[in-house]
Amino acid sequence: MGTTSLTGRPRPSSHYLRDTRSQVLSTRGTSLREHRDEVRLVWRRAAALASDIIQNSGRLRGAVDQILADTVGEELVLTPKPNLAKLGYDERETVEFVTMVKDWWKRRTWNARECDFRGKFIMPQMIDMALRADVVFGEAVGFLDYWSRTQRRRYGIVSGTKLCMMSPSALVQDTNDLEGLYQGVIHDENARPVAYRFQEKRDGLTTKVDHLAYDADGRQVVIHVFDPIEPTDVRGVSRLASAFRKHLQHEVLVDATIQTQILQTLMSFALTSPNPSKEAFEAITAVEDDEFQQDYLDYFHAAMDRAAEGKVSLSGDPTVSHLGPGEDLKLLSPGVPGPQFLPVSADLSRDIARALGITYGGLTMDNTSATYSSVNMDNASIWPIVTRRRSRVPAPFCQAFYEAGLDEEIGEGRIPFKGGYEAFAANREDVLWTLWNGPAKPTADDGKSAKAATERLVNGTSTFEAECAERGLDPEEVFESRRHWHKRFVDAGMPSPFVARNSGGRDETEDKDDRPVNQRENA
Repeated sequence: MGTTSLTGRPRPSSHYLRDTRSQVLSTRGTSLREHRDEVRLVWRRAAALASDIIQNSGRLRGAVDQILADTVGEELVLTPKPNLAKLGYDERETVEFVTMVKDWWKRRTWNARECDFRGKFIMPQMIDMALRADVVFGEAVGFLDYWSRTQRRRYGIVSGTKLCMMSPSALVQDTNDLEGLYQGVIHDENARPVAYRFQEKRDGLTTKVDHLAYDADGRQVVIHVFDPIEPTDVRGVSRLASAFRKHLQHEVLVDATIQTQILQTLMSFALTSPNPSKEAFEAITAVEDDEFQQDYLDYFHAAMDRAAEGKVSLSGDPTVSHLGPGEDLKLLSPGVPGPQFLPVSADLSRDIARALGITYGGLTMDNTSATYSSVNMDNASIWPIVTRRRSRVPAPFCQAFYEAGLDEEIGEGRIPFKGGYEAFAANREDVLWTLWNGPAKPTADDGKSAKAATERLVNGTSTFEAECAERGLDPEEVFESRRHWHKRFVDAGMPSPFVARNSGGRDETEDKDDRPVNQRENA
């Protein structure tokens, strides 16, 4: 509370939450509690609202598809970065191992029967599910299972590692401090997750099943990703939660505008007349002078008879003829939407776009006022959000399946490894380190972007790997492809497109003189 001077005026003060003369802060009641408690209280309601809104909104469904396209595109590209030098691998052997691993990954993840527990979805589809769940529920969850050889023979498949995607709604909301259970996640004494409790249907019955977070060898079993706000957070909340009010306001605004405009379009004319209404006729009939009553009614009936001979039609063949005495027909123009509709609609849309992490144009498909500079600024501001989302949601799923799957391939001898499985198990982190690249960063002008990339490479401020990653490409694949096609062009006696333009058409790779340039010049 502020202090008051002897004159009755408030003394000057400086502190947080100092209200204005309108006392606007005092009208907004708030409370403070742990964020995880906030999430637990609103989780189901928020998830239900988000699911309903997306299912019934074409632009939000399109916005979610835009998130998928920006984040993963067709699929995340595997780029293994193993450190195998201490295991006796030279550079050539490392490249061969990486090539073998990438070939296995491609074949495995694009075969639904081999990678999906249910045998229905390929890995890119399951990644799409994770991203959609992240928008609706604020989290994505799945678990890894290993099938025995007997189970595999039943389905005629090779691999035993399977990823089973689960709806976050299957993760129970139970909370029990005595067993370290909070919102379906069981923690140990150090607040580390040790198990997850799911509600599953088995043999027609609904039961609760606990899945360990890690197996006995420390390999990940349950994959649970969400965006925490506070260190004690356990579950996520819908990314649309902060935009519910704005979306519903926009929905009401558009619906009311359309309904009003339809009504005004159908009723865009008005007929004004001095003729008396029903109440006026009742008043006339109440007059005791019978002669006056009859004279007025005769006059009015004669006027209406003359007007009946004409007609007013606003159909496909419009006609306006004789009106009644004193009548006036006015055509009205629709007054909706007003001049404030577009600014208000745009402001609401920007709020929703920020909550989803996409551009205003990506949400509304409205680029009427966009310029080259504004598009570049939008892309520059949103791209770090895209790459962050890529590393937080889809990449952990891909990495978990990659680690478990490669573990199996080496363990069962389908991918050879120096020293066998024992050497791999002792150096798992060195072998399994990898990067996941997505689609290229969008540009407003591909020519200018390509020129900028060339300049960065020439002046040494970037690397071949960085530029490939910027475009969502695997640098190893680009290099091998270029070498293959360059050799094909040279062997066929054709000019190679990979020879530098300033070389005068000479193939630099054919220069067998490997002496330093200064020595060759002196010679």
